[in-house]
Amino acid sequence: MAKLTTNRHSLRTRIGGLFFVLPSIITVLIFVYGMIIWSINVSLTDQNSGRKKEINYVGLKNYTDLISDDRFTHALGNLVKFTIVFILGTLVTGFIMALLLEKGIKGEGFFRSFYLYPMAISFIAMGTVFNWLLNSARDGEAGGINLALQKIGLGFLQNDWYVSERGAMYAMALPAIWQMSGYVLALFLAGFRGIPDDMREAARVDGASESQIYRYVLFPQLTPTLLTVLIILGHISMKVFDLIIGINGKSYVTQVVAVYMWESTFDARNYAKGTAIAIVLLVLIAIVVVPYLRYNNKQQAYR
Repeated sequence: MAKLTTNRHSLRTRIGGLFFVLPSIITVLIFVYGMIIWSINVSLTDQNSGRKKEINYVGLKNYTDLISDDRFTHALGNLVKFTIVFILGTLVTGFIMALLLEKGIKGEGFFRSFYLYPMAISFIAMGTVFNWLLNSARDGEAGGINLALQKIGLGFLQNDWYVSERGAMYAMALPAIWQMSGYVLALFLAGFRGIPDDMREAARVDGASESQIYRYVLFPQLTPTLLTVLIILGHISMKVFDLIIGINGKSYVTQVVAVYMWESTFDARNYAKGTAIAIVLLVLIAIVVVPYLRYNNKQQAYR
């Protein structure tokens, strides 16, 4: 009898919990997965305006057309450049700052807050500021960084920044690196602080030097943190949009996949092509994120 009562109580608890999360489940199903399915459906048609007309299914034509679309391949190439520079720059900068703070410098709280503050600024606001800082004008008309270089006698280092196609995406990565380095710092610093002191003491007892302790004891323990950082930064870089718009608008030189998607969908009103680009971008993000989620779930199951 007691067991039956316990089972009924457990069932009520589960049903109550289900009803509690049901609204959020329905919302996600409709506005996330429902919209994805709708977008896939549109990408398989020839819908290219908002006016009522006969819409025909064309299969994968919109996707195959992207392969030969020079603007799409250009945007994809820009995205790859931005992603590589952004991830490497943010990873190195954040890790070095975390390493310095982990060693216990004076004013750690101030520096941690100082490095984390840029995260509170939106990408679009950041883009507006860096639009001026990375101004390509030189000499008498110079502004931003070029003006500062000129004032300190380093005028020969003045750059075209985001105007030059050769280095435009590297310049675009600078504000993103500055903004997200503090986030990477926080993750690595938490990783360092999560390592038990017993491991360090045991290594010292065995005669390991400080550099050996970091190399053979501490750094290997940060592998899960490193993986998390790579996935988060990769996800952020893949869907970069507002930063690019804020700095250089929809210019061809700095156009990435998300910007080209917006232009195709809302400027050219080619909804089928725009949704096809969106699905390609979704697949790219899934390739980055899904393996990490599976790995994380396996790690949770082993604990």
